[in-house]
Amino acid sequence: MNITIYDVAREANVSMATVSRVVNRNPNVKPVTRKKVLEVIERLGYRPNAVARGLASKKTTTVGVIIPDISNIFYAELARGIEDIATMYKYNIILSNSDQNIEKELHLLNTMLGKQVDGLVFMSGNITSEHVEEFGKSPVPIVLAGSIEESEQIPSVNIDYEQAVYDSVKEFIDKGHKNIAFVVGPLQEPKNTHKKLKGYRRALEDAGIDINEELIVEGDYTYDSGIEALDKLLEAADRPTAVLVGSDEMALGVVHGAQDKGFKIPEDFEIITSDNTRLSLMVRPQLTTIIQPLYDIGAVAMRLLTKLMNKEEVSEQTVILPHRIEQRQSTN
Repeated sequence: MNITIYDVAREANVSMATVSRVVNRNPNVKPVTRKKVLEVIERLGYRPNAVARGLASKKTTTVGVIIPDISNIFYAELARGIEDIATMYKYNIILSNSDQNIEKELHLLNTMLGKQVDGLVFMSGNITSEHVEEFGKSPVPIVLAGSIEESEQIPSVNIDYEQAVYDSVKEFIDKGHKNIAFVVGPLQEPKNTHKKLKGYRRALEDAGIDINEELIVEGDYTYDSGIEALDKLLEAADRPTAVLVGSDEMALGVVHGAQDKGFKIPEDFEIITSDNTRLSLMVRPQLTTIIQPLYDIGAVAMRLLTKLMNKEEVSEQTVILPHRIEQRQSTN
């Protein structure tokens, strides 16, 4: 049986308005009345209808989170940061996987808005003009987490991906490497093409090193694509001595692919990875990595969203968090 606010009011012999004030912790209720209403709520097992409350207050205290793949440890770390801050500010999360499919992303966006969410955190490798157009129609705020939107019209939280790659390649150059490979993620993603690859090329050009296109290999962030990338690099006329990899899962593929062929890390190949997820510590040797604060990216994105939802003043809508390189056993 579905217990309603009317049932509670009748049983407690008070008005529905009084029950509503008790449920919403309004102080303007006598202690004895509050105690009586709470006892009835407990006895009847009444649970307030969040949808009805949302219609009345114009808020549902619910936030939509659209994520490419929750099983990907990169996005799982981001989602944890989002969830913790949402809980702190008493928001509930509706999370959906988009499978990195534009049509599904746009469908989920409209589905979330149809559920009357108060705001959205959106993650995607490829934010297109079509996305931006749909975001512009949204009646609620949207914040991007770990996702690049080049016009910077949409609030976002990231690191400086171009500079992070530049710093990593320079680490190799400073150790005397000239044949430096880059196993990059999908090149249709602006983060890879316009940020990371740009940083790679700029670092080599600044050092006066010719860019060898054979040493740029596209992967899809998966372990298997890392193994395949290593095979392609071994076929290059000038075999690399150092490899920068665009995700930890691909980096594991590169490491294991090299080890299966009898190569040693870092003696034969020095390797730097990009994400600093737990995977970078689980492999042997442990991977030198770009430290990008994944949890913090998610947490700051959610905090930014709470400010926008509550119409608080926001000094900066494009937030860039710091990064650094942490040396481990995959580099000398």
